[in-house]
Order: sequence, then structure tokens, then C-alpha cells
Amino acid sequence: MAKLYFRYGVMGSSKTANALMVRYNYQERGQEALLVKPSIDQRDGARFVASRAGLSHPCIYFSDLEKMPPEELCCYACIIVDEAQFLTREEVRYLTLLVDERNIPVICYGLRADFKGDLFPGSQELLAWADIIEEVKTICWCGKKATCNARFDKNGVVLKEGEQVVLGANDQYIGLCRRHWKEGNLGPGHQKCETVQ
Repeated sequence: MAKLYFRYGVMGSSKTANALMVRYNYQERGQEALLVKPSIDQRDGARFVASRAGLSHPCIYFSDLEKMPPEELCCYACIIVDEAQFLTREEVRYLTLLVDERNIPVICYGLRADFKGDLFPGSQELLAWADIIEEVKTICWCGKKATCNARFDKNGVVLKEGEQVVLGANDQYIGLCRRHWKEGNLGPGHQKCETVQ
């Protein structure tokens, strides 16, 4: 039986690299996996996914996936969704139909919460509907598990207010443990940090 997976992690935890490796593993075994992302994500260019580690591959937009006829969908052994936090409630429900009615496994990768600690709408739906929820782990500068996404400005000040989505600003985010996120402490090598509320 196919399952809906939600694999979440903070910024810099190699979620996209994991997604690309899973796609490659399917290909290496002679099976096709379809790579998908929401169209809001234009950082790597149109219909393209790239990781910080240098891995990349073409993809389709989620809207393209929804338009695909059932006979074309059946060609895929798996559907992999990157940046799944940007999905809508309806899009997550559509993924459950692919799993339940088409028997196609769907693996979603994304952030759980934003830089303020609030759940993204897509992540909230995936937490509610996914069959399997797994954390893609990384560490804070102190060595503890990073669980929070910190956004900081050019002066190294950790921000707690602002727009939920700012695309293409990867160099303004870092994964921190909860304690250092609360303190606004980006660690050694950064200017003295304060938290802006």
C-alpha cells in the first residue's frame, strides 16, 4: 500500500538533497519518480530543483501535476514534492487521493514552521494527513539538534516579525536549537545578536 510521507527539517538540513537522492535511487533501479514543487518557488529557476550541495534536476510545478491524466500518472513509481510547506490544504488533499486511489507513494519535503515558530499551512495539513512523519535532522552551532528556523538581517539581528515567505534569501536563514532561537544567538563568528520582536 502506498503512503503519504512528510519529511520536515529546518533550513540547511539537506531536505532538497535528500529529495534529489531519493529520485536518483528510483532511477538507478529502473523506476521513474516525478519531482514536483509549488510554482511559488522560483529560486532555482522555472521547473528546476537545486540543493545547496550542488545536486539538481528538472521538475514540474504542482499545477502541472494536477493536470496530468491518470494514465500518465500511473507511469511513476513515486511522486516527490519539494518545498511542501507552500502547498495549500486542497493540494495536500489531492496528494492523499494519489496515494489512496492511485496507489502512488508521495514523499513531501519541507519546513515545519517559519522563522516566527508558526506552522506553514501546507505543513499543518501534512502533519494532519501524512501516514509517516519523519524529521530530517541537523544541528545548531552549539551541537544540539536544530529545531527552529531563524531569519536574521544584515547586522546579525534575529527577526521575529515580517512576511512569512521571503524567497531567495537562503543566506538570511539558519537552523538553531530552541534555546538559541529564543535568545537570538547565531553563534560565534556573528555580530552580537538581539532578537527583534
